[in-house]
Amino acid sequence: MVAALLADLFESHRAHLLSVGYRLTGSVADAEDAVQESWLRLATTRQSEIEDLRAWLTTVVSRICLDRLRSAAKRRESYMGQWLPEPIVTGITPSTMVGPLESLVRKQDCRFAALVVLDTLTPPQRVAFVLHDGFSVPFDEIAELLEVTPDAARQLASRARKALAASPEPVSDAEHVAAVQRLLEALYSGDVDAVVAALHPESEFVADTGGTTRSAPNLVSGPERIARLALGLLRKYGIDPAEFGRADSTEVEFVSVNGQLGLLLHERAPHDGYPGSPARVLGFTVTDGLVRGTYDLANPAKLTGVRPAR
Repeated sequence: MVAALLADLFESHRAHLLSVGYRLTGSVADAEDAVQESWLRLATTRQSEIEDLRAWLTTVVSRICLDRLRSAAKRRESYMGQWLPEPIVTGITPSTMVGPLESLVRKQDCRFAALVVLDTLTPPQRVAFVLHDGFSVPFDEIAELLEVTPDAARQLASRARKALAASPEPVSDAEHVAAVQRLLEALYSGDVDAVVAALHPESEFVADTGGTTRSAPNLVSGPERIARLALGLLRKYGIDPAEFGRADSTEVEFVSVNGQLGLLLHERAPHDGYPGSPARVLGFTVTDGLVRGTYDLANPAKLTGVRPAR
């Protein structure tokens, strides 16, 4: 009975802990692993030693995630191509039974663009900023976690705040949808000028494949270069842009990528002389009514958070 009550109490904090883990690591897999490990530690800890369960669990998950962040920083040194956070992909129609991941991406601070900027921070900066500004953890507790002084923890959060200030402001869902649909219609037309007109002057294309498939290995900047790249990839893989507009398409699915409209391209076998293509997710950010960021995620290890509802 005691074990069952403890399990129920832990479950009441799961969504919060997933939010902490995901914002700290940018990885669905790491966040879920950290939450599961926190449960194992809780189950073997005397309850008399825990004054505030939520705070205790938050600290445990944060410590685990800090180790994962440091490990990820080392992996990035030898990672092939560009590095992006893991997206959370759900159905575009909100489900009646909202799961922890779907609940998480309803928050603007979990938009994909925000995660991309968080990935530019050092592990200590990210931990200090996310815990303090995102979850109101006092600086003295953050300092103990990071093994620094409270003043140093404040400075870490301040530096992170300045870096994030340069990131694009999130737009409404309606503006996001309109911009993405305009881009897809331009791709459907095959007109380079139309695609260029749908892209922001400071637009960027980032592909994260981890070397598992072919895409642009480096950051691509500028509307014209991105337009030619996108149309070239569609031709190379024999993808009919008309699939982007069909609700019954078996190849392309409209999905929610971290709470806003994106695309899931299902795995394609080689056909009619065209090479095969793995499953991939396309996410977007929008500024001034135009698509500013296009994110192509095709590394299977980064797609553990793909759980759309057909």
